[in-house]
Amino acid sequence: MDKETKKSLVQMTYASSVGIFMVIVIFGGLLLGGYLDRKFGTSPYFALLLLVIGVFMGFRNVYLLLKKFKDEKPFIKSIKSEPHRKRPPPAKN
Repeated sequence: MDKETKKSLVQMTYASSVGIFMVIVIFGGLLLGGYLDRKFGTSPYFALLLLVIGVFMGFRNVYLLLKKFKDEKPFIKSIKSEPHRKRPPPAKN
């Protein structure tokens, strides 16, 4: 496996893990908050607090991932860099 293919697979793996992490953190916080509310009798307070913390942690993870890959060269090359895809010059009248 060449270096570019491996790099693209690693980036796709990170991108897919971000979505899974967001779902787990947000719904995990909501479920844990609901459990704590039932246990202590504090209706929506723990659920709302842990839901907000879960949303914050999910977006923090997205921010850190984008920050990590910001300076790296993209693995998909631009169409402009492909010489066979250039437009022909306009016809002169």
